[in-house]
Amino acid sequence: MQTGKILKHSLLTSFFIGASFCYAQERPNVIVIYSDDQGAIDLNCYGAKDLVTPNIDKLAKSGIRFTQFYAAPVCSPSRASLLTGLTAQRAGVPGNAGADLKSNAGLPGDRHTMAEMFKSAGYKTAHIGKWHLGYQPEMSPNAQGFDYSFGHLVGCIDNYSHFFYWNGPNRHDLYRNGKEVFYPGEYFPDLMVKEAGQYIEQNKNNPFFIYFAINMPHYPYQGDPKWLEYYQGKGVPYPRDLYAAFVSTLDDKIGLLLKKVSDLGLSKNTIVIFQSDNGYSTEERAHFGGGSAGVYRGAKACLFEGGIRVPSMISWPGKIPEGEVRDQFSVNTDWMPTLAEYCHIKLETKTLDGKSLVPVINNSETESLHANGYCWAFGKNMWVARKGKWKLLGNPVDTSKKGLLTQSDSLFLVDLESDPGEMNNLSSLNPGIVEELKSQYLLWEKNNKR
Repeated sequence: MQTGKILKHSLLTSFFIGASFCYAQERPNVIVIYSDDQGAIDLNCYGAKDLVTPNIDKLAKSGIRFTQFYAAPVCSPSRASLLTGLTAQRAGVPGNAGADLKSNAGLPGDRHTMAEMFKSAGYKTAHIGKWHLGYQPEMSPNAQGFDYSFGHLVGCIDNYSHFFYWNGPNRHDLYRNGKEVFYPGEYFPDLMVKEAGQYIEQNKNNPFFIYFAINMPHYPYQGDPKWLEYYQGKGVPYPRDLYAAFVSTLDDKIGLLLKKVSDLGLSKNTIVIFQSDNGYSTEERAHFGGGSAGVYRGAKACLFEGGIRVPSMISWPGKIPEGEVRDQFSVNTDWMPTLAEYCHIKLETKTLDGKSLVPVINNSETESLHANGYCWAFGKNMWVARKGKWKLLGNPVDTSKKGLLTQSDSLFLVDLESDPGEMNNLSSLNPGIVEELKSQYLLWEKNNKR
């Protein structure tokens, strides 16, 4: 894997060439819906029995649903990987962008983004919702390829006041194209749907790309009162009731967005991707839980499956298989090359960590595109090397607290086929596999700037 920065100017020629390959009316629109802190199984189509999620389930039935889809363990690295096709380390965002407006942490201005890929090919591009990729001018959505941007810059806001409440001083955080705007008392998810709907209406005759980064079910849990009443009436315990209400509200808003696409007659020419950015939160502000990863161990901010395995799906009616499932190992870095292929945009994929999922989408028997393995690193010393059924965790942390970890678990080897819950450390029984995966990680670390 090559090291160094992925510079924007080195890729522009390929994108302009790609734009000439097809006419505007032949190119599909693209909407990437990115939910926030949603548990690995927290949809009916992923096995949840206590949730109501008909709109996202319908989306899954209209396309391909993935069962082994991965992202980074927290918000900013996940979003950086999605938008660049690079590991979080190579994207320059190994951890969350902080709340300090003077901070230089965030997506560097010289990384080439998915938005710039589409814009160079003649697409109209919009970011709606959460950003959390830095506060410096060169890191802003409008500087990273988005013609239009509406949303908040930090990791979370109150959905009614649009203030970021943390350690203080608390501050208002809602912007349109870099200018602060005020809608006190208006529900932010409703504002998102309205802004996206207007953008689609205005660009219905042009190919468009919308990054719909909805801030749900990330805390603060502020679901629609009708859903709070519903789940509490069903006897769903705290804090699952608060989280569930927010997930069903999320589903409602996605339903409204997709209805707008349908009402404008654009469904058959619009690719829709849905994915969570990482696992559910166990932070204090999330009431120490509420989400679920099912059998999987871990949650947000760790590298067990519950932190990085996420719900994900793609729909394109009439163009890709419908109602099917793919079990191949896939990663959010794969979306950028996948969309480039579907939209006939020339892209230099050799410099990316992601690979086009088109062969996997077309054929359930296709081998995983990452058969040679994949790695993650997070925090000061957590890391993972994955190859096939084997997964080696270095210095693991379990934010779900499903089991004890001792000093002897500093290298934690798992056979995911026989132990998807990652409860049994097999490192002492398989020293050869441990060494192989450790070597894989060390090579990856060498080639990835941390």
